Amino acid sequence: MSHDLSSPTPALTLFRGPLPILAAAVLWGTTGTAATLGASHAPAAAVGSAGLVLGGFLLFLTGRGARSLIGRSDPATRRALALGAVAVAGYPLTFYPAVAEAGVAVATVITLGSSPVFSGLLAWWADRRRPDLRWTVATAAAVAGCAVLVLGSEGGGADPVRPLGVLAALAAGFSYSAYALIAERLIRRGHGSSAVMGALFLGGGLLALPVVAALGAGWLATGSGAAVALYLAVFTVFCAYRLFGQGLRHTPAVVATTLTLAEPAVAALLGVLVLHERLAPASWTGLGVLVLGLAVLRAPAPGRR
Repeated sequence: MSHDLSSPTPALTLFRGPLPILAAAVLWGTTGTAATLGASHAPAAAVGSAGLVLGGFLLFLTGRGARSLIGRSDPATRRALALGAVAVAGYPLTFYPAVAEAGVAVATVITLGSSPVFSGLLAWWADRRRPDLRWTVATAAAVAGCAVLVLGSEGGGADPVRPLGVLAALAAGFSYSAYALIAERLIRRGHGSSAVMGALFLGGGLLALPVVAALGAGWLATGSGAAVALYLAVFTVFCAYRLFGQGLRHTPAVVATTLTLAEPAVAALLGVLVLHERLAPASWTGLGVLVLGLAVLRAPAPGRR
């Protein structure tokens, strides 16, 4: 195959795969803080959906081959695109309410901390191959870290974490894992990354559009509301997912979801420093356990070499 003949250097491989994904994760890490500062008066799900609608159309309009992918695909590809679009729409509908209920730091850590677990389980189900011991140990540490993070926030003057926020964050983690895996599979079948992202996010945006209408779009007429919607659309959807799609061409989805653990670090830092959110010492310990455990997932995806 061509990649065997070209023998890319480690530096080139890094720039092709991990670095674009890490850059996307940094952009995603700003979403909760931007939404809280710019549109705190708007329904959380409406804010995320508005960003997805605008950003999805941008990805589609600029995605080379996106129209052909939607119109000329075989039935199996169309089914994958439809499932991916549902997962894409499900992410903002769960993540932004999780931020409203649990805070930026906790919601982001739970969402991203759970996503490698869900990615591994979905890949196991799809490939019919068991995860290896390294993955099992790392994911167990991730679950333990999330539990300590959440339970440690109760009392001690820290902001309480509501169970509904935890459940919403877990749902967001599942949605993210699902569309990342679907996008990776479509890209590795030979479809262009910009085409795949454009098609998936157009579908997700169309599914999210009724949510914006149902929850009210009056907040978009305010200066702060329009600014945050534009920021989310351009930076955390359009730019971030173009980078993410590029990275998925050279990085398995399970590894990619691990790399995006840079997002909780950015979100937690912004949540504490900018929004003055408070985490108890036990919660910081849980965050440390989470990061250390998931660092083990630098290994290839379960069942892959």
